[in-house]
Amino acid sequence: MDPLTHSAILLIHCPDQGGIIAGVTDFISRNGGNIIDLDEHVDPQKKVFFMRVEWDLSNFQIDVRDIGRMFAEQLAGHYQMQWQLHFSSEVPRMAIFVSKLPHCLYDLLSRCRQSEWQAEIPLIVSNHPDLETVAKQFDIDFHILPVDKNSRKQQEQKQLALLQEHNIDLVVLARYMQVLSDDFIQHYQNRIINIHHSFLPAFPGARPYHSAHERGVKIIGATSHYVTAELDAGPIIEQDVTHVSHKDSVEDLIRKGRDLEKIVL
Repeated sequence: MDPLTHSAILLIHCPDQGGIIAGVTDFISRNGGNIIDLDEHVDPQKKVFFMRVEWDLSNFQIDVRDIGRMFAEQLAGHYQMQWQLHFSSEVPRMAIFVSKLPHCLYDLLSRCRQSEWQAEIPLIVSNHPDLETVAKQFDIDFHILPVDKNSRKQQEQKQLALLQEHNIDLVVLARYMQVLSDDFIQHYQNRIINIHHSFLPAFPGARPYHSAHERGVKIIGATSHYVTAELDAGPIIEQDVTHVSHKDSVEDLIRKGRDLEKIVL
């Protein structure tokens, strides 16, 4: 797709029933829209229909300010849809939470700087000072908020205030080694993404790669998922694996694992 194309993206889920695809595509086509991407899926167990459709707005006859209202009036109510409308011209503002490991942070910052992603990163939050120099290299605000069991609630309030001050749309936990409270998650529900290696729960603790190496693990992986109140149990966004062998040292496993985390995130 031409990066200059101004498009609308509609995300839908609703009870499965006949006529949804026809109704949505008719709404777009009769108003002059040209569909450039469409994906749909039905969960047969839950009988829920999911759809993502994107269309070119170059000749669309409805003003962008009225699309949501007219879609709701003409279709969404009839099909009991839960829906979101976005535009390709929107640039999301992303905050990154980190602890001490820099590999995911560097990768995120580099991809944004090289315009691989259409996003802004105005804020980095950490519970340690180790990565402040990285933030300075990229001229991004860096805030150190140490967290322990006695200060968690107070520090999370400061974090939320920073997110609001910087108009943050989503949060990425780039190897942030703290568990977020239910209250924090509710403020950014479905807008917090985490990345972690595949060794949990089999190899918990501070040295999972060492434990995996001792057991002779031959596959290591990484998972990116939405953060929910249940630890590491949110909907999975992406996963991947890489093979290792008896020839690989612990250091090799760590290197391969961190590379995989960057790619999956």
